[in-house]
Amino acid sequence: MSRGGGEMEERLLSGSETEQRRESLYLRKKIWSEVRKMWRIALPSTLFRVMSFGCIVVAQASIGHSSETGLAAYALLQSTFIRFAYGVMAGMSSATETLCGQAYGAQQYHMMGIYLQRSWIVDLFTATLFVPFIVFAGPILRLLGQNVVITETVDEIYPWVIPFLYSIVFTMTMQMYLQAQMKNAIIGILSILALFLDIGLTWWFVKVMGMGVHGALLGLNISSWSLVIAEFVYVCGGWCPHTWTGFSTAAFVDLIPMLKLSISSGFMLCLEYWYMSIIVLMSGYTKDANIAISAFSICQYIYTWELNICLGLLGAACVRVANELGKGDAEAVKFSIKVVLAVSAVIGVICCALCLAFGGQISYLFSDSHRVSDAVADLSIVLSISILFNIIQPVLSGVAIGAGMQSMVAFVNLASYYGIGVPLGFFLIYIFHFGIKGLWSGMLAGVGIQTLILCYIIYNTDWEMEVKKTNERMKTWTLKLPAIESSLISTIDEDRK
Repeated sequence: MSRGGGEMEERLLSGSETEQRRESLYLRKKIWSEVRKMWRIALPSTLFRVMSFGCIVVAQASIGHSSETGLAAYALLQSTFIRFAYGVMAGMSSATETLCGQAYGAQQYHMMGIYLQRSWIVDLFTATLFVPFIVFAGPILRLLGQNVVITETVDEIYPWVIPFLYSIVFTMTMQMYLQAQMKNAIIGILSILALFLDIGLTWWFVKVMGMGVHGALLGLNISSWSLVIAEFVYVCGGWCPHTWTGFSTAAFVDLIPMLKLSISSGFMLCLEYWYMSIIVLMSGYTKDANIAISAFSICQYIYTWELNICLGLLGAACVRVANELGKGDAEAVKFSIKVVLAVSAVIGVICCALCLAFGGQISYLFSDSHRVSDAVADLSIVLSISILFNIIQPVLSGVAIGAGMQSMVAFVNLASYYGIGVPLGFFLIYIFHFGIKGLWSGMLAGVGIQTLILCYIIYNTDWEMEVKKTNERMKTWTLKLPAIESSLISTIDEDRK
């Protein structure tokens, strides 16, 4: 009896171990499947952002090697007005990402092209509102007490920035539209080609033609609009037959709801983009403004390289959350969030270690000045901490965008960044005289608080309720077509697998 009981216990234990192995194998397969889906979105999205930003960096590097004042002027203009406008455009384009992602998950494919056209109308109107601020950037900066020599150079280069601003409207929105339907490879390929074109054109205009700052910005405009034209050809030329059915007057329907979602999205992201720009603006009030602005702008570019990788993961989080909400699968939403957060954490730690290892040497990519290099090295510790803080926050923002929570995140950003971070930074710079490092450190506290609040919000979100909200949004915003063949839906579903 004792022996028989022992054998039974062994069989039970063996069965339990087998079940655990099966569960472990199933979990590994599930994680690997989610990682594949995530990188299918994140890699092309990251390439798009990194390569697009790379074009801006190529212009910065070319200007920095030809004129120290030109470098400071470009850095000041790009890090304030252009960065602010870019943040608004990126934020407003995220409304396209939310709606297209949810429409794709809900199999409302015909609405995606209409959402794209609505976003063009809304974003073009918004971009036009920014043009006067760019035109009068020099006088505005002088009114704020910035260095006169630097701002006079701003007066010379601002016309080159306006075409680039309008190109952002189309590249951003078409990228969101394409990645929502898993047509991601084309995004990465076109972005890489645009960067190589920009490098070649900038070298020709600056080194061969001797056009200096103007040549660098001309190369930036040609490459950015070449990307727009290529994306137009892809979208309108028959490669998106199920989601692009041509230009439609339906694009003018429900513009107000689209505008509201776009404004809250733009407000959310522009608060983040402008946050770092405040430090560049404050650098202009220091004793050696050229060195301070140049050094911090270089740190900001390094920070933005890593941020663009995280923004690729933001796009993946947004699309995965939006798709699963559109399908009505709340459990899949929660699992996707856990996987993308884990991947982002690994990437952030690697980037932080690289920043600490190389420090000020990176500055020689942008400037030959040893003084600028020393200033960058002095800021490298704070830069590495910023990168660490940047691990989770973009992904949480992506989850919020996918769920359509932009308004809530906008208020969180406003309170944590500008209610806590900025006042603390000014306190450290003016009371304790810690300089730019003090300002930056205080503002990092705002980033930390914002991250904690977003963690709390996402953790306590009722995703079943979010599924119901998504269903209601799709019912309200969807326009019926006469008929959508079942074969069309099955064809797209095959592409999604």
